[in-house]
Amino acid sequence: MSCHGHTARAALLLGAAVLGLAAAPATAQSPQAADPEVGAPELTQEVNEGADVVVVARRREERLIDVPVAVTAISAETLGKIQATDLSGIQGTVPNVNLVQGRGSTSNANIFIRGIGQPDALQTFDPAVGIYVDGVYMSRIQGALFNLFDVQRVEVLRGPQGTLYGKNTVGGAVNVVTRKPDTNNFAAAGSVTYGSYDQWLVNGYVSAPLVTDTLALSVAGVYDRRDGVVIDPLTGRDYNDRNSWAVRGILRATPSDRVELILSGDYYKQRNAAALGQATAPLTGLLGFPVLSPAYPYGREWNYRASTSLGPGQGQRVDHWGVSFTANVELTDAISISSITGYRKLSPDYYLDFDATQLEVADAFVGVRQNQFSQELQLKYDSGPLNGVVGLYYLNEDVTSHQESYDDYLVFLTPAGPPLPFTRFIDDEQNTRSYAAFGQLTYDFTNRLSLTGGLRYSKERKRYHRTTYTVTAGAIGGQYEFPNSLPAPFNGVDSVDFDAWTPTVNLAFKPTPQTLLYASASRGFKSGGFNGRVNGVGDVTQVIDGVPTIVPFFDPETVWTYETGAKGSFLNGRVVLSGDVFYSTYKDFQARVGGGSAGAFPVVNAGELRIWGIELEATVKPVREWTIRSSFGYLDAEYKEFNDGRRAPAYSCNPTGRQIVCEPPFAPPISWSLASDYAISLGNAGALTLGGDARFVDKHFLSIDNRPGLVEPGYLLVNAFVQYDAPGGRYYLRGGVKNLTKEIYRTDGQEFSSIGNIQTAYFGDPRTWSVTAGFRF
Repeated sequence: MSCHGHTARAALLLGAAVLGLAAAPATAQSPQAADPEVGAPELTQEVNEGADVVVVARRREERLIDVPVAVTAISAETLGKIQATDLSGIQGTVPNVNLVQGRGSTSNANIFIRGIGQPDALQTFDPAVGIYVDGVYMSRIQGALFNLFDVQRVEVLRGPQGTLYGKNTVGGAVNVVTRKPDTNNFAAAGSVTYGSYDQWLVNGYVSAPLVTDTLALSVAGVYDRRDGVVIDPLTGRDYNDRNSWAVRGILRATPSDRVELILSGDYYKQRNAAALGQATAPLTGLLGFPVLSPAYPYGREWNYRASTSLGPGQGQRVDHWGVSFTANVELTDAISISSITGYRKLSPDYYLDFDATQLEVADAFVGVRQNQFSQELQLKYDSGPLNGVVGLYYLNEDVTSHQESYDDYLVFLTPAGPPLPFTRFIDDEQNTRSYAAFGQLTYDFTNRLSLTGGLRYSKERKRYHRTTYTVTAGAIGGQYEFPNSLPAPFNGVDSVDFDAWTPTVNLAFKPTPQTLLYASASRGFKSGGFNGRVNGVGDVTQVIDGVPTIVPFFDPETVWTYETGAKGSFLNGRVVLSGDVFYSTYKDFQARVGGGSAGAFPVVNAGELRIWGIELEATVKPVREWTIRSSFGYLDAEYKEFNDGRRAPAYSCNPTGRQIVCEPPFAPPISWSLASDYAISLGNAGALTLGGDARFVDKHFLSIDNRPGLVEPGYLLVNAFVQYDAPGGRYYLRGGVKNLTKEIYRTDGQEFSSIGNIQTAYFGDPRTWSVTAGFRF
């Protein structure tokens, strides 16, 4: 692991600070659509002003330079240059954003923005960062690690977006904007990639007008297959592979200059082996008897070797599809309405080896069936000094799951054994109905000074039902069933209501048309819910007025963020800078804590965090052929209150009740990136582009309890590429290398210390190479 010494750390921090003042993040270079695998340099084109990048961060199209929000826009061209094939490819390129493959799966997204994220991947816990595709909210992190095969840009909004985006955006929002078909022009693009571990990645896109000026259709698809990067030495089988394909079709109609209708449908299919990590602590039974010791069965340094008790066919599969219909209608020159209707269905089936060993200490099958219907109506006004949007939102979501936990080595009645194998079965179902009304208005006092105010009211009802029983057999003979110790559903409480007001206020001043200063205050709200991991009454018991009381649900969490920032485009767009400073108070944060009694999984509203930070981004073009992009983030996150009286002091983050000993997870103090590409004209022979990027992520913990094995000491990733573009720019050939220095780094952790002392770390990919041939018309 590199970057661990004090001298190296000091050098990295100094370099990051300098780069943050001068150069830049993966910020969009052009509002034009582009295939992620393309983006040839236009050496004859004048430099576009960075201010002309268009985003919809505030639910209406605005120049990025005019949006008084901390937002990064990553164009399809930039996604190709940083070699991002799915959302996790932007990790390390956006300040104070941690976006990685999540917790033992290949398609879950684990997202933390400014130290705020989701404490548990189970479907009964809501995300803290909202993910939107063309305005449609994705309720679950399962299946959210999208392939970026037909994306026009990705917008990352940092800080609570509670007014316009609603619940579950206390950390921020990720807006994925797809390419839309042009009703006048034909377009096509495609690429084929071959790389390490027998990787095949095929992308295709075609857009054609069906009726000129009126109707157009686009179809895009991707096939992504790669052998596993982790080998089980006991069987020779490989894991942590990729095997998926996806397709999206978009029909766009413009029957008049004032009407736009968009019908979109997509389907994603994944079939791959399990994702394995590294056991970092000795495994024990529920009664504390040793099962496998010491930790790190294949050495402390991760070498992409891990064993599993999962057999052939016990892999992971996901089917995810959806349709949406968007109508944009201009009623007058000043008034327009938008309707966004969406339906999605998600079906993941995961086999998980939580203990990451050849012993069946804690393996599981989790099958989820989720569907959601959403409807949003927006009324927009833009005339004279006043503009804004008011709207209504509705979401109806059903989630059911069937879970099986296989635990052959978890229960020992005596230290010498034999074990008492058992299987636990869980079936649950949850319905969520959300309603919201919102409005946000901006008044321009002058062409330089404006004030924005917004307010949203959200109301939600959740219904939850759960049954569970345990079957044991083997050592004691026969078969026995043990029902759940809690009356189902949860002591007679099966529904709960939450509501919240989430305001925002923003004052913006433009010293010049190409610069912006702003200050804002905003509130975010994340819904409460039911603990889907309950194993006993203690997990849902709270002491209220001195009396132990069963409270089967946990409460919402809220955050207030105060922010000031500046943006500017200089030298005709050759230098684009942005920066912000923020302070957040994060209350009633939801913590799924481990340790304590055997098998306990309490979820608590643990208290309060204080978070503040600095974020800098820039794009610099010293000459037309050379682009430099960089980002810098500083994050100071601290628990001010952590209340968890249900755990023994040895397991608690506040063992004495007076001193908090834990640090917030997924909150690296420093993150920075530097990317550069230089285009060399070859005259009539075409062009050659050389590029690369470096990304540094500081030390951070991978679990709320700060387990010693679940900490990433900090890592530096280096990637590089070279691309040849044929004359005319229609054909290209690219070679790329990712993780050039073979950095070993942890991305996520699975902490079930109350079940077998499980503390499993997951790692990023080793060094890989790829060669791509592509075209665009």
